[in-house]
Amino acid sequence: MTLLIKNVQIVGGEKEFSGPMDVFVNNDTISAIGKFPNKKANTILDGQGAYLSPGFIDVDTASDHYLTFFDHPSQEDFLKQGVTTIMGGMCGSSLAPLAYGTLESIQKWGDPGRVNVNWHTVNEFLRVLDKKPLAVNFGTLAGHSTIRRALVGEALRELTKNEINVFARSLEESLKEGAFGMSTGLSYVHTKNTPALELNFFTDIVERFRGVYATHLRDNMTELLPAVEETIRIATERKVKTLISHFMPILGAEEHYEKALALVNNLPDDIDLRFDAYPSSSSLLPIYTFLPLWAQNGGVKIMLNNTKDEWLLARIKKDMPSLAENDFIIATAPGSDFLVGKSLRDIKQMYGLRDGRDALLKLMATINMKGSVLYKNVNSALALKAIASPRSFIASNAPSFGRDAKRKQLKSERTTSTFTKFLSLVENEHIMPLAEAIAKITREPAKMFDLKGRGVIKEGNFADLVCFRGDEVRFTVVNGAVVENDGEFQNKFPGKALRHKAA
Repeated sequence: MTLLIKNVQIVGGEKEFSGPMDVFVNNDTISAIGKFPNKKANTILDGQGAYLSPGFIDVDTASDHYLTFFDHPSQEDFLKQGVTTIMGGMCGSSLAPLAYGTLESIQKWGDPGRVNVNWHTVNEFLRVLDKKPLAVNFGTLAGHSTIRRALVGEALRELTKNEINVFARSLEESLKEGAFGMSTGLSYVHTKNTPALELNFFTDIVERFRGVYATHLRDNMTELLPAVEETIRIATERKVKTLISHFMPILGAEEHYEKALALVNNLPDDIDLRFDAYPSSSSLLPIYTFLPLWAQNGGVKIMLNNTKDEWLLARIKKDMPSLAENDFIIATAPGSDFLVGKSLRDIKQMYGLRDGRDALLKLMATINMKGSVLYKNVNSALALKAIASPRSFIASNAPSFGRDAKRKQLKSERTTSTFTKFLSLVENEHIMPLAEAIAKITREPAKMFDLKGRGVIKEGNFADLVCFRGDEVRFTVVNGAVVENDGEFQNKFPGKALRHKAA
């Protein structure tokens, strides 16, 4: 199959091109770049002078956590924004490797019972994906929490020497089989107290395979600076490529964030540390994360039972954070779709309660501690500074739910417009030159993750392409197939399960 894209301004190419060009695609590969007025192809698209760039790469997504690429393989929310490759396995939780074929580490986001798990290793998981339809490219890291919880269950303790050796073998096999690195979720209760020696040992393995160490920091509030300093130490001493996941300025911690951002921005060029951010003022959070940290233990059922324990309930209420009730919006509520879109204030009024904490606990009980919340907790002005940083990538940190979702979902703007909003900021707010912006979401993440043949428009590279004008995406091409055109999904599934090959 051939595709001819005519009359486009190429940005993000191997070299600069003067004036409008044509791009000829043969099967999944960019075959020629030039001016081809008489060339024929199976499909011809006229860009009408719009920009053509490499497909955007979202380095931090959650479609695997929410299991949506099994139900909604089109992943249209990404395609509509020009995203052609998504990375998963973030925040310490991945869909492989699975020692026992169970998905405990993702239960905070999705329902593991929705998927028939017929794999254990990364290789087996990727082979399952090879056989399933998928419209975007997908790569995964190995989740530190996923491997660790298979070894120690719900226990909060250090690994034994034997467990470290078992973990190391699992991680090495995962990296050999195509995992792009390892992620940690150090703010979550199961791994918050992971010792530095453990992180050093495993990041040394990641570095040996030229993988990426992605980390959800231990703290994003008052202890943010020490958390960032720890991550910088790992990147510096272990010489591992490092990505701080969703490094965002949370309201109430702005002073700490500004110091931490300055620390990252002033790092020497030879330290390969980046972070991802998004142009949104809301976070998508599992509902249980609004419990006090000490109560976030033992799994969903135990956490729910704790909120019903008369002795524990008083302590839980006392230690729960104060919330802006109108900024707390229910995004998912499995089994209780009528709650989706309601605020905490709505819930309080619905149940005739006077205290927002009582309303939140009632909500947790109603949805069995499963579900997620959009909470407006980000300082937008500081987030803009982060996005403009030369060390930032752009990422949604969100899933694509699909327009035919079986359950009611409230999509955040991070799901629907992270990349188009970024393009709007570039176009209208002039936060950086267009070429620099495109490199931030194509060439640079492709380099960090060793996405061979992607991230640059070049003859011989994969034809992952997006045509856009301003913040409007005209069409999106994945591996040579037009998957989205004028806002309409084309019912094609050319996406690939990507495998990392260590240099």
